[in-house]
Amino acid sequence: MIDRSLIADPALNFIADLVEAGEPVGRDSAGKLFSTMDIIGLGAIANHARESINGNRAFYGVNINLNYTNICTLRCPLCAFSRDACDSDAYTYTLDEIERRVREASGSGIDEVHIVGGLNPDLKLEYFEEMIGRIKGVDPDIFVVAFTAAEYDFFSKVNGIPIEEVFSRLIDAGVGALPGGGAEIFAPDKRRLIAPDKISGDRWLEVMRTAHSLGLKTNATLLYNHVEETEDIIDHIIRLRSLQDETGGFKSFVPLPFHEENTRVKPARGPRAGFDDIRLFASARILLNNIPHIKALWMYLGEKMAEVLLRFGVDDIGATYANEKVVHSAGASTPDYGTEEFLLRLIKNAGRDPVRTAADYGGKRG
Repeated sequence: MIDRSLIADPALNFIADLVEAGEPVGRDSAGKLFSTMDIIGLGAIANHARESINGNRAFYGVNINLNYTNICTLRCPLCAFSRDACDSDAYTYTLDEIERRVREASGSGIDEVHIVGGLNPDLKLEYFEEMIGRIKGVDPDIFVVAFTAAEYDFFSKVNGIPIEEVFSRLIDAGVGALPGGGAEIFAPDKRRLIAPDKISGDRWLEVMRTAHSLGLKTNATLLYNHVEETEDIIDHIIRLRSLQDETGGFKSFVPLPFHEENTRVKPARGPRAGFDDIRLFASARILLNNIPHIKALWMYLGEKMAEVLLRFGVDDIGATYANEKVVHSAGASTPDYGTEEFLLRLIKNAGRDPVRTAADYGGKRG
């Protein structure tokens, strides 16, 4: 039961009733979550929702990040990572380089390789099939979570084949799940400002629907603290919940705070406040009653905030992510690698029971 003595805002009691009954919180009530100043009461509800799904467990991973190319045809205003092919710091990893990186990491005991990159028209599907094959050749037990919905859509167009065939071929090669990148914000007017040439929010949902229909589990993301409004965030979350009701394919929701350095987007609301981080993650846990995991990436949020969020609805703080390039290109001040000991300390400091896993949430590894 939710400790009602912790709830000071009367508007939250109705929401607490719904959560205790296992009922979804409607769009109208969602606004109360994002407007309340009763962060303790909100946290009590979110923590109940979290523990009803995941108990006291908190998940983390031991992996590497593989950003295989920064060449991208989109050059979105929100992105500090992408480059044109003619830029002096543009790069694309050879397959030999990818295999070398994975082999080195495998020697240190990783469970997973997390792969995202730019939309590089020179890379055909055979490159990605061999990439995954080589990773599995290093260690068939390595879990591969690879390519965003925008990448799959691009692979389909560049290779002139249906997206279902793209998925099937990469599943056969060894892809086990999808990251959630590219969702950004679904609101078309805001999306045109931050990522005008990226696939639409509707198309992102269509690609994920296809992935789910083929048995792939995926993450879902939200990029926040740029030019979006609260109603845009609520609509984004409700649309994810609706697709989840249909497919059951989302395993985790990952809100991503926008980092503006080296981008062409200037946030409309100034520096991000920790209070707003807490309220967003807690509200997401309450609203997304049908998605099992809420992930707070320590690398995006900072270690202190990630630890706090484990008491406000979050049950996953991400992974070691060696050599992450995307958010660090945009000025993230966190290290680009975390040790397993570091992640264990964050989880235990929050009073949670750590569980080492990969993107399939398959339980204890290592």
